[in-house]
Amino acid sequence: MSWYERLGVRRVINADARLTRLGGSIMPPEVIAAMAEAAQWYVDLVELQRAVGRRLADLTRNEAAYVTAGAAAGLTLATLACVTGPDPASIARLRAQFPDLEGYKDQVVIQAAHRIPYDPAIRLAGVQLVQIGNALATDPWELESALSERTAAVVYVAGAHLARGAPPLEEVVAVAHAHDVPVIVDAAAQLPPAENLWRFTRDLGADLAIFSGGKDLAGPQSTGLIVGRADLIEAIALHGPPYQQLGRPFKVSREELIGLLVAVERYLTLDHEARVRACEDTVAAWIADFSRIPGVRATRAFPNEAGQPLPRLVLEIDPSCCGMTARELRDRLWEGDPRIAVALHDEHRISLTAETLEPGEAEVVAERIRTILRTTQH
Repeated sequence: MSWYERLGVRRVINADARLTRLGGSIMPPEVIAAMAEAAQWYVDLVELQRAVGRRLADLTRNEAAYVTAGAAAGLTLATLACVTGPDPASIARLRAQFPDLEGYKDQVVIQAAHRIPYDPAIRLAGVQLVQIGNALATDPWELESALSERTAAVVYVAGAHLARGAPPLEEVVAVAHAHDVPVIVDAAAQLPPAENLWRFTRDLGADLAIFSGGKDLAGPQSTGLIVGRADLIEAIALHGPPYQQLGRPFKVSREELIGLLVAVERYLTLDHEARVRACEDTVAAWIADFSRIPGVRATRAFPNEAGQPLPRLVLEIDPSCCGMTARELRDRLWEGDPRIAVALHDEHRISLTAETLEPGEAEVVAERIRTILRTTQH
């Protein structure tokens, strides 16, 4: 009997997305084995963090890299690094006077189109967010006029789903760098493609980029990866654990450090084109299957909900024919054993994701949907 069964917790088939509330992703065996090996001995965590960072920097073609306690923690640490730089005395003084940022740059610029539920992590560093533009557009002059001697950084949230009306990253970098202001890219969910691990920084000029370690990388869920400028990564390390500074809460264990390293090594060897083809095949099979059900319209959507270059299925449900709304179908799928998680768009539509499924689960999802609709159709 598994621990989940002992605790009365049902297993979930995840046809929704790589979400924190569902566990992020399923770690592959080699990651689990590496973490178990790392758990067998004590180690100097500063030495290990730096060694892992050097290897991750080589793998991701960046100057430097750092493993943190999730992408949101990465936003806080990256902001702190831009406030103080790598000067230990400045870092210690900030801790002593926090949350008073007098004498420090205390503003971070962000576009209205890039406001997301996670940007409070930026304000945890004590800074003020300066919002520019609106949800539909940001003009370059708005960024230019928002930059001042108080600006610590510009935060750019990457993703095709957030690109409407936002100047491209390379334009933002050019304006910010003309004022000696660093640019932080929140790329938490922007894998695939794997090339994004160096594209935002090396190719497009951002100073730091932050990725979730527990989504498509399939590393430990509670990890995040920061890559970029060596001096800012050094500042991040000095703010973070095991030092008694403002980033102390963002601890990463030796097992997680090794686990994320192995996950990145593995990720860069995968055939990502084959992964996309497999997702396309699953979505096509779902469309052929569900299109035979009266009152159901099945279509392919692209990109997925996080702006990644992956397809997903959208099911539109006609309640007058199917005897239930999309919300009710979503709830019925969740109430089963195992639970099946899908995304709800509105009362008429749900979406299904293929890349989060384990072998054989796509058929289980399809059969469960067919069975539920057979019992409710008029």
